[in-house]
Amino acid sequence: MTHHKNNIAWIDLLRVIACILVVIAHSCDPYVAQFDNDRTSFLNGAFIGSLMRSSVPLFVMITGVLILPVKLEMATFYRKKISRILIPLAFWSAALPIMYFTYFQFATTASPAVSGSFTPEGTWTKIYTFIFNFNYDTTPLWYLYMLIGLYLIMPVINGWLKNATQKDVKLFLYIWAVSLTLPYIQMLAPVVGYAGNYGDMGILGNCTWNAYGTLYYMSGFLGYIVLAYYLTKYPVSWNLKKTLTICVPIFIVGYAITALGFILTQKYYPGNFAELEIVWFFSGINVAMMTIPLFIIMQKLPIKPSKTLAHLASCTFGIYLCHFVFVQMGYDIVKSFGEIPVALQILLITIIATIASYIVVMLLKLTKITSKVVN
Repeated sequence: MTHHKNNIAWIDLLRVIACILVVIAHSCDPYVAQFDNDRTSFLNGAFIGSLMRSSVPLFVMITGVLILPVKLEMATFYRKKISRILIPLAFWSAALPIMYFTYFQFATTASPAVSGSFTPEGTWTKIYTFIFNFNYDTTPLWYLYMLIGLYLIMPVINGWLKNATQKDVKLFLYIWAVSLTLPYIQMLAPVVGYAGNYGDMGILGNCTWNAYGTLYYMSGFLGYIVLAYYLTKYPVSWNLKKTLTICVPIFIVGYAITALGFILTQKYYPGNFAELEIVWFFSGINVAMMTIPLFIIMQKLPIKPSKTLAHLASCTFGIYLCHFVFVQMGYDIVKSFGEIPVALQILLITIIATIASYIVVMLLKLTKITSKVVN
């Protein structure tokens, strides 16, 4: 997710798709959290939510397409790009907790167990502690902290990319691909006798006093940035038919690993989100297998530019920033409808949250000052 320098039709469509995937994913969360309390809800949430995991990696790849190569001097790049992130980060770090608090003071459909945790004191604490990290109310803002980190490193890798050969970039991506398997290697290591060090189960140098293992600098979202640059500079030469023939099976296998792996992990770690999230990691090999095919397929589609598509794409950043609270509202509204299929509930929540977020974004776009928090 980033601000585009010009309209590229397939990128605009990809932004809209990625944004919708994010809203659907968060609409699944209340059902995934049911675990064994409501197995039907959990399974629906797991299967549908697993299908959405490529959302954030796609946003990161869009950033790579639109910003690399960096043409600005480093300080200028930082000033222009990071300042455009800090303003929305500060605004929504305050606005979302206030919106949550206000909603739970007046909502008649909200769960008392949930609404009771939103107090004036807690809301104030959430507002100022954003300088350290996001909180529950501002969960989607984790992306902005990460995006600032990518912006910091992009001018640095830009110099290498300008001089790197295609073979050089490929080698980086091969190493990055290996890093995508590390979460699973760490999960399997105890099976062959690895007992960790000093109670820490980190691998390849990762331990209590060192978070930076062997492949740390060649891993994570940076790989998606470089991959997007590579696929744009050296696009695959397949026609659309061959692209679908190769990419669709890869996506299906990636999705199967993600969904079935998530459900299987829940069986052995019931109720443990920390272990479950490993299968849903954005920088996991299975999620990459879903993301890369989608990106390549979108590159191949003959999409024509349109004002409507460009407009919707311009709203995705704002929708992403504010949708989380409307997912909560949508969930409470839909649950008041009575017994309807879980998949339909998730769809209705997504529609409610997306429309409400879109309205908020359009209102904020009315003035030059407020538009800065959604553009």
